[in-house]
Amino acid sequence: MKKFILMSGILTLCGLSALVCSCKDARVGQPHVAGILDGPLPADAAPARVLEAMAGAERFHQYEIMDDTLGSVSVWCIGEVDTTATEGYGIVVMKGTTSTSFPHIRNTRQPLARYDRTTDVLWLAGSAMEGTGVQVERLYQIRFSQNDSAYIAHVVEPYDLQQQLCQRLGYSIDGQQVTLYDGNRLIATATNSISDMGGFDEEQPLWIGEQMEYDLSGVAPRLLVTPGVKFTTGLVLTYDDMPMLCAPLSIGDDGKVSIGDLETAERPF
Repeated sequence: MKKFILMSGILTLCGLSALVCSCKDARVGQPHVAGILDGPLPADAAPARVLEAMAGAERFHQYEIMDDTLGSVSVWCIGEVDTTATEGYGIVVMKGTTSTSFPHIRNTRQPLARYDRTTDVLWLAGSAMEGTGVQVERLYQIRFSQNDSAYIAHVVEPYDLQQQLCQRLGYSIDGQQVTLYDGNRLIATATNSISDMGGFDEEQPLWIGEQMEYDLSGVAPRLLVTPGVKFTTGLVLTYDDMPMLCAPLSIGDDGKVSIGDLETAERPF
C-alpha cells in the first residue's frame, strides 16, 4: 500500500497565503480547497546525452506497457539505448509496422495506455512529478496520421485541472468529520483519525495537487484525485482518511479540458 504522508518541501510557509488566495472560490460561504501547484509544471525533457544516444542507437531495449492486437497498436517504454540508460525517458508507439518515438515523455512509475478503436485515439498517462506521498500524472491524447505515424494531439496539464477543481471542490468541517462537495452537491464524508497533530489548520486545512492520477480502464479517461489534510503542527499533508475522488475527462476540438461530475472511487491498490 502506498504511504499517503508527505514531509513536504513543496509547501512553504511563505507560499500558503498566496496559494489560498489564488485557488479558493471568491464566493462568501462554503470554503474551497487550495492548490499545492503554484504554476504549470515544466515540460518533460530528456537529458542531452540520452537524446544523443537515441539519435545514434542501433537498438532500443524496450518493455511493453500495452498491446491492442485487434487495433494493431502497442506502446513500449525505452529502458536502454544500446548500453545507455534512458534515465526514465522515452516512449515508443507502434501502429501496424510504423513506429513513432517520443523521447521526452517520461516512463517512470508504470505509465498506462489505452487505445480507443472507435475514435482511433491512444490515451497515455505518465508521471509528471513523483516522490514520497506524491504522484502527479500528465495525460496525453495521441492520434495517428494517414501513414500510421503517431503524434501528440493534446496534453492535459495537472495545474490546469487543479485550478478547475479549486473552483468546484468545497468542504465543511464539523468536529472530526470532513464533508466534500462538488459545487453544492455532497459527494463524500470522511472522519479524521489523527489526534496528535494539533487539529486542522485554521487558515487552510484542505489541499489538492500532489495526488492526481488516471484510470484508463473505461471508454473515457477518469481523473483520480485525493485531497490532503494540513494540520497545525508542521508542514505535513496527510491522506490516510481522505477519500479518492474521480471524474471523467473530455477534450474539445479547441483543446479545452472539461471535468465531469466528481464521485468517490475505490483506491486502485
